[in-house]
Amino acid sequence: MTRGSAAWAALVPVVALAAGLLFATSSQTAQGTDLRGGEATELSALIPARGDVVAAQEDQLAALQAQVQALTDQAASRDGDVAAARDAGQAGALSAGLVALTGPGVEITLDDAPRRPDGSLPIGARPDDVVIHQSDVQAVVNAVWASGADAVAIMDQRLIATSAVRCVGNVLLLQGRTYSPPFVVTAIGDADAIRAQLAASPQVQVFRQAVEDYGLGFAVQPRAALTLPGYDGPPAMEHATAADG
Repeated sequence: MTRGSAAWAALVPVVALAAGLLFATSSQTAQGTDLRGGEATELSALIPARGDVVAAQEDQLAALQAQVQALTDQAASRDGDVAAARDAGQAGALSAGLVALTGPGVEITLDDAPRRPDGSLPIGARPDDVVIHQSDVQAVVNAVWASGADAVAIMDQRLIATSAVRCVGNVLLLQGRTYSPPFVVTAIGDADAIRAQLAASPQVQVFRQAVEDYGLGFAVQPRAALTLPGYDGPPAMEHATAADG
């Protein structure tokens, strides 16, 4: 085994350790099929308790990523194949959503319905009817992607191919962080195409009917310039292989 290959092989346990942490903090694809339903589960009680744990894991993840990068650069300085693989990976960072992107687009806001002055619900409404659900956010995001948008973010968290939208009650869980409404979706792309796709989506129409019936907030505003940050969460890496040198 060459010195360069030995250095590259040394990355494997580090990458494996990082991957284990990534699995612990990454979101899984939503499996719900309800049109607008939202089930209150015992998960809502776990969110505050897990906040500190997630923050500590994010710090550990950042340290491991820095260590992996340092070892990769060290191996690349000694092995041309490693250097080529690293450069190829960096070349794909833009299309993978790993670097910031600036351009025109839209800002979409979804919000719970305001309560009446006396605190009552609209006539015929249930508590679930007046809050934003996972299916509402997912419908909007799907329509935006279908329009050909170049980049999409929720609450300034960049979405990539493996990102999942999940809600517990009206709390959004995204990439290890929690958010309360209003939820803001930003997208870089053709504003007219995005509006057209939102209008054509049957799932968005279900949400828009709820907007009309119960007073939920829904606004789509064109923006001349948006800057979406690069994705900084854990990649959904499942396998790592070191070639024999």
